[in-house]
Amino acid sequence: MLLSKVNLKNIEAGNTSFSNESLFALPERVLQFGTGVLLRGLPDYFIDKANKKGVFNGRIVVVKSTDGGDAIAFDNQDGLYTLCMRGLVNGQPVEENVICSAISRVLSAATQWDLVLKCAHNSELNIILSNTTEVGIELVKENIDSFPPSSYPAKLLAFLYERYKAFGGSSTSGMVIVPTELISDNANKLKAIIFELAQFNKLDENFIKWLEQYNQFCNSLVDRIVPGKPSADKKLLLEAQLGYQDDLITMSEVYSLWAIEGNQPVKDILSFASVDESVVITDDITQFKELKLRLLNGTHTLSCGVAFLAGFTTVKQAMGDKVLGDFVKQLMVTEIARAIPYPVAEKDATDFSVKVIDRFSNPTIEHQWISITLNYSSKLKMRVVQVLHRYNELYASVPEKISIGFAAWLLFMKAVKKEGNVYFGELNGQSYPIKDEMAEYFFNHWKNLSSENLVKTVLSDVNLWDADLTKIPGFANSVTEYLIQIMQEGILSVIQKVAK
Repeated sequence: MLLSKVNLKNIEAGNTSFSNESLFALPERVLQFGTGVLLRGLPDYFIDKANKKGVFNGRIVVVKSTDGGDAIAFDNQDGLYTLCMRGLVNGQPVEENVICSAISRVLSAATQWDLVLKCAHNSELNIILSNTTEVGIELVKENIDSFPPSSYPAKLLAFLYERYKAFGGSSTSGMVIVPTELISDNANKLKAIIFELAQFNKLDENFIKWLEQYNQFCNSLVDRIVPGKPSADKKLLLEAQLGYQDDLITMSEVYSLWAIEGNQPVKDILSFASVDESVVITDDITQFKELKLRLLNGTHTLSCGVAFLAGFTTVKQAMGDKVLGDFVKQLMVTEIARAIPYPVAEKDATDFSVKVIDRFSNPTIEHQWISITLNYSSKLKMRVVQVLHRYNELYASVPEKISIGFAAWLLFMKAVKKEGNVYFGELNGQSYPIKDEMAEYFFNHWKNLSSENLVKTVLSDVNLWDADLTKIPGFANSVTEYLIQIMQEGILSVIQKVAK
């Protein structure tokens, strides 16, 4: 039995929350660019939840920009899909299945662009969401009269121009535009591109004024692990539990956050936010970005080399080991959380840390450490260096677990060979890829420098850090000592010594 409107009445509720047929009659209020699992697992889920509580009362028209994929599955299932949430809350396992009915239809930009533009004439539609990947918000100077334009910003501008013409530039016809792409200040960047494209297309000044005065571009931060379509075996197991077939079944962790920068009018339009505390609309989302960047991303980055060198493949494996799990927790709580370079209340940092530990320990998520090492060097610079400086300013001492993280990074970056364009390190006789923009740099330094000189050379490289990290008292010595100890004794022995 395939999940669909017709078959809803034949599905037994059990531990699955599903939709009332009356929800299918709700008007289309959201245009969404992207069919990906992150959108299904976060914004679309929140809108569905609000609809079921009688709050938002609107559905989503989805625009599919890429070829192939699951547009047919959406048609076959009337836009319905099951979100299966799995994870830990305060260390306790949580499972929830929800049949989401927020999506009304999926339109192909390639073959149904006229129908996409027709949506601009719908007076009830006043929200635009997107997740077109990080490279989707890029300037492509093109004619928006193309059918359709190639880039997302050009598609968006074409839609907004159609909207402007449809309603004569009225003050009530503007849109709230919320990109969820994982780049900082995503809406600011999108807005700048839209205005540049408008100039490139020589659109009239009255439209430019309408665009500026009556449309709100809201920066947002999304945070939820949505791994994607489950494996064939996993899908069969889930469908056996659910009692029906679902070709759009979506897995996610339990934790979720959608922080949106907006004022009261934005809150009024995005009324679905009121049904879940995980959706936060505020005038400044910097604190949310900092908590995620430092405590989740920064901890991941400082831990990945440590865990990988200790022989752990996945995050959940490492968190299940007492020595490594305790190291990760102490790194996060006693060093990073105490030196976030932004005014964050201790309770907020502590509460977020507890949630991160639950997420790292999630038994249903297979997060590979080797994947986290991608662009290792630039991630250290972006996520950790400011924390390191702040720790020194506050405590005039060296954070030893951060030092160990740097030492493990240096050892992980020790390439022993190059095949094609890829450098490889070696651990216990097995090769591993070093997918880092600085791989050649380290390959040459490891060949020509002693451990002590390597540490000094790398940490003092202003081009790498935009600072000389050897000027932090004691830091270079600490990293050198730990690097030598790791090479001589192994990483687990070293972190056992610093356990507190």
